[in-house]
Amino acid sequence: MSEIWLRTGEATVFAADGQFTDAMPEVMIGDVRGPVGHAFAGMAGQVAGHPRMFVIRDCNQMVRPATMMTTKMTVSSEAYVELLGGIVQAATGDAIVDCLAEGILPKEQADTLCMIIMIWLDQRCADDPNLDRRDLYRTNYEATKLAIARAMKGEPTATQLIANRKSISHYALEGVLDA
Repeated sequence: MSEIWLRTGEATVFAADGQFTDAMPEVMIGDVRGPVGHAFAGMAGQVAGHPRMFVIRDCNQMVRPATMMTTKMTVSSEAYVELLGGIVQAATGDAIVDCLAEGILPKEQADTLCMIIMIWLDQRCADDPNLDRRDLYRTNYEATKLAIARAMKGEPTATQLIANRKSISHYALEGVLDA
């Protein structure tokens, strides 16, 4: 099998109605000796407001490939950290192990690859008394698995992007470019 130096992927899975549990992970996958491995090692330690942690499924169950997760948002409360290091981390870990089991990630390279996953967790989740924790798990599990699969397949390809250039646009442009 060829060496994997740098693969990137992202995905968005939307929340159930009335929830703020959208998941939008971005992933980098690569050999521990390459650029992802160097970035991975450089993430050791903490940065105020942006916790970094190994992805574990539970105590003493760190996933393979070794994966570091961090946030795209500045963390401002203990409740946020509990969701991030609890449900979101569990969903992320389960998705990674399932990617190994399903052959999305090559099992024979589980010890020579590493991943960095940047997590989106809406700040409103931490303060929502009606937070659907099952939906938070669902969105993060599905989005992580999809982001990894896209990274490993190199999707979207340049051909796909060119083909849908006129039919797909960023949601923030809705109504902006209409003339």
